[in-house]
Amino acid sequence: MEFKDVVNKRREITSFLDREISSEVMEEILNQAILSPTGNNLPSREFIVVKKRETLDQLSSTTPYVKWLKEAQSAIIITGNPKVSKYWLQDASIASSFIWLAAVNEGVGCAFGAIFNISDDIESEQREQFVRTVLNIPQERQVVAILGLGYQKEEPNKKEIHPKETIVHYGTF
Repeated sequence: MEFKDVVNKRREITSFLDREISSEVMEEILNQAILSPTGNNLPSREFIVVKKRETLDQLSSTTPYVKWLKEAQSAIIITGNPKVSKYWLQDASIASSFIWLAAVNEGVGCAFGAIFNISDDIESEQREQFVRTVLNIPQERQVVAILGLGYQKEEPNKKEIHPKETIVHYGTF
């Protein structure tokens, strides 16, 4: 698929078919995640792949906004390591985009669940600690997001595009 087609086709998919994602497809998605750029080329983000149904179901309780994990066939949890780079959050965020676009390219739907919350330390710590406990993630890692993956059950709504002139500025703001 052409890159512009992948970007145009990208939607958040939260309703999935009961259809397994092959190891080959999952590895291709992960290969693209690994190629995502990082500040100073430091390995400040790591990925945890979850395929086990009972673990996905357990993770669906992390926040009220990731209930779709009960239908997802897999998930990739993205962690950041502040001890490796001060750009850990940016690096993990870029990796999320690469995963999402790679999934679309492979015909797989993706949903994004934010775990780290920069504006609410208490909520962020509760969410992150829940995921750390379920997946045995070291305490020094920040849990940035859960991306749920699966083949889409239904066609998503049309993407609302904000007018370019309202979000793009040339020269100055």
